[in-house]
Amino acid sequence: MARSASGKGRVKDGPNTPSGQQQALPSAVQRLGGAEAEDWDLVGDKKRQKGEDVKPFTPGKAKEIVMSLQQPAVFCNMVGDWPALHWNAKYLSAVLDGKTIQFRLGLKTMDLVPQFETRCSYVEATLEEFLAWSCGQPSCLSGPFSCYEYSKYWAYADYKYIARIFEDKPEIFQDIRWSDFGFPGRSGKESTLWIGSEGANTPCHLDSYGCNLVLQVQGRKRWHLFPPGDTSFLYPTRIPYEESSIFSKVNVANPDLKRFPEFKNTTAHVVTLSPGQVLLVPRQWWHYVESIDPITVSINSWIELDADHEARVEEAITRMLVCAIKSAENPSDGDLWLNPTEVEATSHEINLQYLNKAVSAYFKCQKARVSELARVSELVHPSSTGTEQRRGVSCKRKKREVGCEPEGCGLPSHEFGFSTLKAEELQDIPFGPHLIQVLPQSQETSLMGAVAVKSDGGDLLHENEGGHFGKLHCTRKQLVMSNDCEMPAHQMDSDGGPNPSQTALSTNDLLDCLVNPRVVSLVARLLLERTRV
Repeated sequence: MARSASGKGRVKDGPNTPSGQQQALPSAVQRLGGAEAEDWDLVGDKKRQKGEDVKPFTPGKAKEIVMSLQQPAVFCNMVGDWPALHWNAKYLSAVLDGKTIQFRLGLKTMDLVPQFETRCSYVEATLEEFLAWSCGQPSCLSGPFSCYEYSKYWAYADYKYIARIFEDKPEIFQDIRWSDFGFPGRSGKESTLWIGSEGANTPCHLDSYGCNLVLQVQGRKRWHLFPPGDTSFLYPTRIPYEESSIFSKVNVANPDLKRFPEFKNTTAHVVTLSPGQVLLVPRQWWHYVESIDPITVSINSWIELDADHEARVEEAITRMLVCAIKSAENPSDGDLWLNPTEVEATSHEINLQYLNKAVSAYFKCQKARVSELARVSELVHPSSTGTEQRRGVSCKRKKREVGCEPEGCGLPSHEFGFSTLKAEELQDIPFGPHLIQVLPQSQETSLMGAVAVKSDGGDLLHENEGGHFGKLHCTRKQLVMSNDCEMPAHQMDSDGGPNPSQTALSTNDLLDCLVNPRVVSLVARLLLERTRV
């Protein structure tokens, strides 16, 4: 995730912070005269007392954007009054007061293979120890980071549920106010905290459930995003297995185009997120994220969507297949197929129960939605009582909702409906200084540098930092390859391709086909059709 420019200290008012951004807004005082201008600002048709935070979008409008926009965008000037903007690493260290959290450590050297969580090291440490290590203090020579030289390693406290690490301080939840984006009651309790050092990264993956709102608090993070339509070009895999995360076999920061030639067909959307900005990651967009400042702090919240009900059926199918096949392997093979975020491989009986519950929840949601749409139809068209008319209305759905075809109960395809909005629909989105569209780049543009958002909420910049797409300020160095990702040198032809006479398929090769997102989507449809009958 992103980090602050300085890597430390409280977010201060200035040209690179949300407060500074608000100073660039047209002054309401200039439009008012006399004493009234001294006490009130005019916003639209409303007057607000001076000093009260003015946001460019109402909660209702912000929610409409979040739920309808199907390509990434950055909100500016929406969180200037959030206490969470003070959540830099030093402040959080004081709040946690010596409480230890888990850090994931990885090498800063760049490999052709993604640095999955199964390939990382882990330590339990306090934020105070983390900050001392990141500053190179001598006290780290005997602490939990003593075996990890700062110049060679990055550290990441990722996926930290705020409700869990601050369970004894529930009042802090209110520092995060997702109600400003149209989600009343959603606070830090439903959010996740990410704290990292320079180079800390999350491998390229997509989240099966929901869309994602990400607030950058300290430091900057660079996001590489790819639309759902690029899935086949990213070589999806479920190993390591983690529910709701589909990983890419490609290290998008240093792609191996010999093994993954289709990656060149991807359309990258690259943006640098700065403090005070909120990134919208739409449903099922792939993303690789890296911290580019000494210390970064981010807060995110996953927003549930109607389409999650079908996704849970797909995830239940995937879990059952992966656990059944991988559990049958010889444990001595040493394949770390289960991501550390998964406690254990669940039994076939438990997985079957999960599948049945997911299917039941899907149909319950479908039934409730059809009933609601029929009720709305009767209110709008009282005379439309015919079956065919009601069917027609029930299929008029927002684009982000699960598709509905009553006669066959057609289910949404991953190939359709989740790429980008139509041109005429995009015209209705209020892009501008407060909502910045993350535009696609050609690979040629990407090679020249990443796209960044101006901290003052202006147009997108093209940063030319002298690096190539994917290098991300890292030194390329070949590391030991994981068993299932790389082929031994003696099994490669001189041109780098596999030698057919010596190549043997692995269990993971089979799984990559069986639980490919397109295959699982088709199986889920067939299963739901069968269950309906």
